[in-house]
Amino acid sequence: MYRIVVLRRLALAAMLLAFCVVVFGAYVRLTAAGLGCPDWPGCYGHVTPAAAAAADAGTAAAPLHVGKAWREMIHRYAASTLGVLCLCIAALALRWRRHGDVPVALPLALVALVIFQGLLGMWTVTLLLKPLIVTLHLIFGLTTLSTLWWLWLTLRRRSSDPWSGTRSALGGGSTAALLRPAPQFLRRAALVGLIALILQIMLGGWTSTNYAAMACPDFPRCQASWWPHADFGEAFVLWRGLGINYEGGVLGSPARVAIHFTHRLGAVLATLALLFAAITTWRTRRESNSRFAAAATLAALVLQLCIGGSMVIRGFPLWLATAHNAGAALLLLATLALNRALRRA
Repeated sequence: MYRIVVLRRLALAAMLLAFCVVVFGAYVRLTAAGLGCPDWPGCYGHVTPAAAAAADAGTAAAPLHVGKAWREMIHRYAASTLGVLCLCIAALALRWRRHGDVPVALPLALVALVIFQGLLGMWTVTLLLKPLIVTLHLIFGLTTLSTLWWLWLTLRRRSSDPWSGTRSALGGGSTAALLRPAPQFLRRAALVGLIALILQIMLGGWTSTNYAAMACPDFPRCQASWWPHADFGEAFVLWRGLGINYEGGVLGSPARVAIHFTHRLGAVLATLALLFAAITTWRTRRESNSRFAAAATLAALVLQLCIGGSMVIRGFPLWLATAHNAGAALLLLATLALNRALRRA
């Protein structure tokens, strides 16, 4: 049992760090510090921005802004620490794999994810903040967070007494009701909600990396219209060649409006899908894990909607824009927990 406890604690620490890395990465992007250090993995050829400043390492083409450089390097230090934690989890899982209670596939998947994340981090800098790369960097950061969350839930279940919570969940009844999975339509509804949320997060990343957040400065309408003038053809071109510096964005206003407006439409669809899955789960399921996950999904959804609307109304303050990314991560974790709870047997 101690093996599961050790892995569970490491997974929790890594998950909390991954959450901080994702949110701080959004802060780096929102403060235009993504190219604070235009090389990789160092900063102007040095380990720290302080050393780069002492050596007067900036150039006319890429001047050194110490504040931006520190934000970028702190993000890299934290991401590197997360990578080390994931390697430790995988190493221990392989060492203890002969004991049937230790999962191996998820820790190995984490190693692959952090390696790919490192490559995306490098390409983010070397390809000058190309929107496709930066969006993928965000998506796979959330994928790493989600995998750690799933691993922690798995280890938590294996380390708990299989009979604990059963009688309280069922009001003292037998385990038969708990052992029955949720109806298929409910599991499908939760899966549809998860897919809709993932697509919405991808749209949010595309909105941020193309600097389209302020393309619709009013709410609930956009550009004082329910259907604004927008260039959808130009808005979703994924690849525009190499050698272009995307800091500040390269799209015209109609294309940015199209991106932002699509993100709002996606928010409506994702909200409806998640509301249906969570409310139906709460009304029809008696098992405590499912009801708790449904309540957490509803709470995270309401929080995210409030942040999104307030962000536009208040003129996109930095702290609310950063909180919007944190809210998306929390909503993703809650939705994953809902899907897992409905599929438990």
